[in-house]
Amino acid sequence: MQEIEYLSDLSMTTLRQFDEIIDVRSPSEFLEDHIPGSVNLPVLNDAEREEVGTIYCKISKHDARRIGAGYVTKNISLYLSNYFAEKSNNYRPLVYCWRGGMRSASMATILSSVGWYTKVIESGYRSWRQTVIDNLRESAIEHAFILIDGQTGTNKTKILHKLADNGCQVIDLEGLAEHRGSVFGGLAHTKQPSQKYFESLLHHRLQELDQTKPIFVEAESPKIGRRALPKVVVEAMRRAPRIELQVNAKERAQNLVACYTDLIESPSRLHNAIEYLRPYHAGETISSWLAMSERNDYESLAFNLIEAHYDPCYERQRKKRNDKPAKVITLNSLCDQSLEFAAAEIELFSRERRISHPTLRSSPDSMHRV
Repeated sequence: MQEIEYLSDLSMTTLRQFDEIIDVRSPSEFLEDHIPGSVNLPVLNDAEREEVGTIYCKISKHDARRIGAGYVTKNISLYLSNYFAEKSNNYRPLVYCWRGGMRSASMATILSSVGWYTKVIESGYRSWRQTVIDNLRESAIEHAFILIDGQTGTNKTKILHKLADNGCQVIDLEGLAEHRGSVFGGLAHTKQPSQKYFESLLHHRLQELDQTKPIFVEAESPKIGRRALPKVVVEAMRRAPRIELQVNAKERAQNLVACYTDLIESPSRLHNAIEYLRPYHAGETISSWLAMSERNDYESLAFNLIEAHYDPCYERQRKKRNDKPAKVITLNSLCDQSLEFAAAEIELFSRERRISHPTLRSSPDSMHRV
């Protein structure tokens, strides 16, 4: 049996050396946050963990250890019979629990006894969390961002995806946050990740990318739904050159109707979203928007929201910025061909910008959407 080794380096290069990262914490701990890409094989489920903890605190530490060991042995035995049954002889797992203690050591000891080269993350999940905090809250972001900006409905996210399809480096912040960024942006049947897991996903994505090359990011407010962007990320976005997309309101309204079918199919969600805007507009305006929704006149609703709410909001924020975009791209439509054109223009800008300004730094930018 190989001796268990502990790992303190949680860089992307090191993590990629393992075939799998195994989180042996309970399902609720895993749900709150975990290393992206890890698999949850709890050696104690939530009920077992609560039972053992209660016995430990109120009855007997010895009894708690004995009962806990029984649960751990039973659960790992089941994993050996099913989950690990097809693993190859040269399988290399990395294991972690809350703080690199009994749970991860138990799993690692048994996997190692099988003959698999196994390591345990030193200090467990707490070490991962500290790494995320160090990189997203306490260190400046040096990545070369380029912002894709534009008024509501300009298809910034689709253009971002086209850039990714073309091989460009992209961070889809709305995708990570599972929210489209406005009061209408919640996704049906989808709950946003916890703040901690959102930060883990963002840290993980940043580590995947080459910080010396351009990284395209959609301009966002400091909050996406209920998830807050770390301050250092917001500051890096404000320093980045900004490309502004311009599209007429009618095209944008039609696009919003096409993109928000999930909201249209849920009248109560749409009603609640409109009601959320009541503090910002006269009662008559809110009533008219609700009436448009009730008679299924979604294009008129989208057009009115653009003209009365989103465009004025965008214009106020643009005046606060007091800067000019590094490039403006005007589109007559939002068809696929137009989006391909926009992506090509953005790539051309990044290549030209890189020749004259290797660090890709430019004027500040911030944007708020309700």
